[in-house]
Amino acid sequence: MTDAARVLDALGDPTRRHVLELLRDGERSVRELTDASSVSQPAVSQHLRVLRDAGLVDVRAAGTRRLYRVRPDGLGDVRAWVDTFWDDALGAFAAHVEEQQR
Repeated sequence: MTDAARVLDALGDPTRRHVLELLRDGERSVRELTDASSVSQPAVSQHLRVLRDAGLVDVRAAGTRRLYRVRPDGLGDVRAWVDTFWDDALGAFAAHVEEQQR
């Protein structure tokens, strides 16, 4: 499985997308994420593990707590994959314009 596919699979779950959105504003503990969502602490922990394995979040220890944050380059592979579609579309548009000018 490619890195982009792993990230897309991780983002396929609405709860994981919600957790990732909660982390946009900065670090949060599992407890803070649990309080801000409708799922249990063990479920939040499992979702965080999937997001971490996909390279979307980082974790650091702060005493007995674990703080999670969005990994800045986590969406890089997906963005590169999406950009290939954009590049294809721009190429097709340029070819169409050239054909129209002839």
